[in-house]
Amino acid sequence: MECSLKSSCVLEFFFRKKKNVRTAVSLALIFGTLLMLQKLITADTNSKEDKANAKFKWCDPRCPMDGIKDTLSVENSSQLNSIEFPVKPIPTKWDVDKVKCYENTNIKSEIWFRRLNPRFHDFLLHRHCRYYPMLLNHPEKCIGDVDVLVVVKSVIEEHDRREAVRRTWGKEQEIHGLKIRTLFLLGTPASGKDAHNLQALVQYEDKTHGDILQWDFMDTFFNLTLKEVNFLKWFNIYCTGVPFIFKGDDDVFVNIKNLVQLIHFRMEENRVGNLIVGDTIFGAKPIRNRQSKYFIPKEVYDKPYPPYLGGGGFLMSSRVAYRLFVVSEGVQLYPIDDVFLGMCLQKLNIVPELHLGFRTFGIIKRKVTRLNREPCFFRDLIVVHKLIPQELYEMWTVVQNENLSCARQVVF
Repeated sequence: MECSLKSSCVLEFFFRKKKNVRTAVSLALIFGTLLMLQKLITADTNSKEDKANAKFKWCDPRCPMDGIKDTLSVENSSQLNSIEFPVKPIPTKWDVDKVKCYENTNIKSEIWFRRLNPRFHDFLLHRHCRYYPMLLNHPEKCIGDVDVLVVVKSVIEEHDRREAVRRTWGKEQEIHGLKIRTLFLLGTPASGKDAHNLQALVQYEDKTHGDILQWDFMDTFFNLTLKEVNFLKWFNIYCTGVPFIFKGDDDVFVNIKNLVQLIHFRMEENRVGNLIVGDTIFGAKPIRNRQSKYFIPKEVYDKPYPPYLGGGGFLMSSRVAYRLFVVSEGVQLYPIDDVFLGMCLQKLNIVPELHLGFRTFGIIKRKVTRLNREPCFFRDLIVVHKLIPQELYEMWTVVQNENLSCARQVVF
């Protein structure tokens, strides 16, 4: 349509020109904003990758770990970030030099206490006692560039199991750039045993290998929880620079290469801050069968258990180890150590991550079957429970054999 008046055509021309200029300016602003956002995202990504790929030169686990989130293992991250616990100053060395533990005689007069199986009496009378003097200590294990601390629960009598671990999966070595160190956790011989000679033997063993942490409490099933809390304190005194802990039993098979590969995957995914992963048990309840090793009377605990990890073997970050130590001091000791850690994780709003590579009940759970001795399964898994030393040696030798042919995989 042509302009009817010259003046109106001029006005229309300037109007359109002004509109085009405004459009061009708007587009330029949008384009500039997008470029700036892209640069910021790239810089942030590079910064995160630098943190992840820097060879674990992390800060002390007590400082914030910016950018590290674990959405899979945190039940509610907003709650997690808001939780605060009173933190007492951590000593610079082990500060317990005497056994300061006396019976809680107040509960002896309680009817429910007198009705209990006597094997619970000693635990309940000393439940308030947490930290004990150290008889053997090796803080030097965490000096230098250590990436993974392998921590193995054992008892004094099991010399052959510890030796099997040292010669197989617990061997101190470097795998794919990660330096691995190993320690064994012990108490003192239970009553009725030849305590003096057993202690002399373990001291000689430690002089030979230099890898035993020992505390002055009796090594019983119910006192496994004492190993948990004493180790957590020890780690946060001497090992704050070590980023990862693998904690397991002395009768498990661990494919250490697969464990290292899992750590690398979590680093690449930037999911290490709240990392705690293993064979997670959901919906368990206290066992009421009096013949069971895990029997718990109602008077001791009468609720479902929180999610917890099978203690045969699990992996956690140093940040989780620090937070577990802090929160554990406000959680009443429980006679089953795996469940106790689950209670501490529940306080932190952390749900331990289930990983099918951790088989703490064997490949086929709670069943004796030839499949639980199949080398090709062991090659693909991370932790398998439970093997005697001779079986561990044999399986380790077979799995390390590069000529082992595993043409078919069966997943259960």
